Amino acid sequence: MLTDHPVPQNRWDLLEAIPVPSPQVSVVVCHYDQPAQLARTLAALGRQTLRPHEIVIADDGSREPPGPRPLHPSDPAGPIPVRVVTQPDLGFRAAAARNLGARHSTGEVLVFLDADTVPEPGFLEALTRTVARCPDALAVGRRRHADLSEMPLDGDPAAAPGLPEPAWLSDAYRATRNLLDADGRSFRYVISALFAVRRTLFDDLGGFDERFVGYGGEDWDLGYRAWNVGAVLVHERAAVGWHDGPDWAGRVEDRARKDLESLRLAALVPEPSTRGAPLPAQLPDVLVDLAPTPAPTDPGGSAVPAGRPVTVAARLVHSLLAQTHRDLRVRLPGEPAELYAGMVQCEPWSADQCRRARARLVVHRPLPADTVARMMQAATTHDLGEVEAVTADGEVVALLTTTRATGRGRRWGVAVDPAFGRAALRVEAVPPRGDLAGFFAASAR
Repeated sequence: MLTDHPVPQNRWDLLEAIPVPSPQVSVVVCHYDQPAQLARTLAALGRQTLRPHEIVIADDGSREPPGPRPLHPSDPAGPIPVRVVTQPDLGFRAAAARNLGARHSTGEVLVFLDADTVPEPGFLEALTRTVARCPDALAVGRRRHADLSEMPLDGDPAAAPGLPEPAWLSDAYRATRNLLDADGRSFRYVISALFAVRRTLFDDLGGFDERFVGYGGEDWDLGYRAWNVGAVLVHERAAVGWHDGPDWAGRVEDRARKDLESLRLAALVPEPSTRGAPLPAQLPDVLVDLAPTPAPTDPGGSAVPAGRPVTVAARLVHSLLAQTHRDLRVRLPGEPAELYAGMVQCEPWSADQCRRARARLVVHRPLPADTVARMMQAATTHDLGEVEAVTADGEVVALLTTTRATGRGRRWGVAVDPAFGRAALRVEAVPPRGDLAGFFAASAR
């Protein structure tokens, strides 16, 4: 049972007064050749205060895959179903394994857990409390670390030899008030070792991106796409899972792997601090369309076939290519002018481009060079849905709409979620400067 309560922006705190339903939870456990660790994790799932609907072990091609084994907790409801799904061993493919587990699950809430992470008894109940009330919520638990190698199946991980809790996570959760103050960079604090999301939101995201192979990155990528389509991020501090061993920051041998992860993320995530530099990539930060021009009329009042004069398009495209916010791509349907061959996109935006770009921009008039940067700064700083660029005489010369507001709006049946708000920025009108040669010369100065 779930309830659907919308909240503005990332205000999960507004749900606190709403009763918490008891959701039907499927736990997907990602596993590879970890029989002893898996046994401890399954035993802990059998002791949860919120009983799992089912457990799906997503095996990433172990040499000896675990067998199905229903859990028999001290519960009059009987055993908890446990099934195993496996994929061929083609290297580390956690993203694909988790997707496989999700496809074979039936619960309305998905909880992802790693086989080497032992949940405390109240873990599921705490982790799903916000997700059960708000369909936009993605919740991440608290990961603690210990040496669990000698812990018995019924042991308390808190009594095992402790290891440092990752400061980069605990500091971030404290600074953001458990992600209440999350922003467009907070996807870094979504970790796939222990998080929960509704199946509807997971499906809307398209699951994990299976282009991520090798160590890590697939959780940050999912977190980015979730935030980018309007998810509400929350850190459920009371949902504690104990990881067997140190955090990656304590393992020197993993630094090279983290560098490879950073390269993958930079290619797919256009958020500036992740990408590091504006790249001429197929997955840009801002997708730009030129506003359609009204069909002109001849002196007798008859309509002339619609179409944008190439000189008008050139002024618009030139002003966009000169923007200080360079991680953008312009779409110019039809055959582009020779001048822009290879620099603009003629075909419709792909689903991947629409999902990953942080904003869409429609441009009516040439823009000053800092316009897109100012619009993006306003949108991301204040978590807005729309930002207009307006001249002194009130003319709207561009409209920027965030993917975050349109993504949530789509799930709630509106074009743009109005809870994100709207702002207008004053910009200087770009003078025509006579012919096109004069416009180009002025643009170069």
